Amino acid sequence: MEKLSAGIIGCGNISSIYFENLRMFDVVEVTACADLDIERAKARAEEYHIPHAYTPEELLSDPSIDIVINLTIPAVHAEVAQKGLQAGKHVYGEKPFAVKKEDGKAILETARQKGLYVGNAPDTFLGGGLQTCRKLLDDGWIGKPVSASAFMMVPGHERWHPDPAFYYQEGGGPMFDMGPYYLTALAFLLGPVKRVTGSVNITYPERTITSQPRYGEKIKVETPTQINGVMDFCNGAVASIITSFDTWHHQLPHIEIYGTEGSIVVPDPNTFGGPVYLRRHDHSEWTEVPLSHGFTENSRGIGVAEMAHAILTGKEPQANSRLSYHVLEVMHGFLESSKKDQHIYMTSSCDQPDVLPTGISKQNFDAVMTREGGR
Repeated sequence: MEKLSAGIIGCGNISSIYFENLRMFDVVEVTACADLDIERAKARAEEYHIPHAYTPEELLSDPSIDIVINLTIPAVHAEVAQKGLQAGKHVYGEKPFAVKKEDGKAILETARQKGLYVGNAPDTFLGGGLQTCRKLLDDGWIGKPVSASAFMMVPGHERWHPDPAFYYQEGGGPMFDMGPYYLTALAFLLGPVKRVTGSVNITYPERTITSQPRYGEKIKVETPTQINGVMDFCNGAVASIITSFDTWHHQLPHIEIYGTEGSIVVPDPNTFGGPVYLRRHDHSEWTEVPLSHGFTENSRGIGVAEMAHAILTGKEPQANSRLSYHVLEVMHGFLESSKKDQHIYMTSSCDQPDVLPTGISKQNFDAVMTREGGR
């Protein structure tokens, strides 16, 4: 099997799961890593037996690297993606796709001009939990989807995160932090969004850090921390979403899908597994549904491997740039709607990602994807 070479830029906490998981795939191999702190890159290279530890510029200039995996902070996602594309590399990035819509559009245009692939997290929808939900929908278990609800509500990250200030700056807040997981899941389950409406608020203009090592420091809040939104999907379904850093406690589900013949309880879209629950109109109680697909553990990196198969077969990857940009526009749409006091119609769209073959797992992933032609 042909193997693509990948280099990771950004050797922070999240990088470890990528280094670990990408070992399981035959189609891609991490051969280099880079960080602004070269000592951190060297430490990761030693820990995971990576041949090269570089500065970001050195990695981008290495002609042997096919894919740049962009694990930098959100504020520079777009900049690093553009540099990777300009260097002739395919790029796979962490969420969000970009902070500004203009930067996201520029990435799409550069990739188009250069004939390169861009993929983006989250890839959690490739896990067994959400894949099972999609199969239930496709098989008609709840009839035609009518509506959905999604909730991500916590009290805020200054209580536990060692450096939480960036969560309260532009490109942060609960929508840009966790919204990509929920909105990507909904796009996978229901398709693209036609129109959004939102109401947002900054509940506390200032936050006090109560975690170490910055205990007692004040944070000026510059982005909404309470976002309530409504989405009209192209397929006719209507969904509501709340993302909040202003909620102490609640008993609401992560996501539920409501159809003409029943309902589905969707698992946490920030995870890859279950549980999945189904209740049809003629059922007296909820039933837990066995998962139809593998990758139920933390499988971050599967999106990189799936994109590598797509590159080799000339297909569009599942976690692709059009999907990621559409999610970015939806997130901005909630904020724009509240500011302008009007509905916001999407200018972008995307194809609804395909469901993966039933029974796929880490043991057979490469063989199945090769047989399916990068599906």
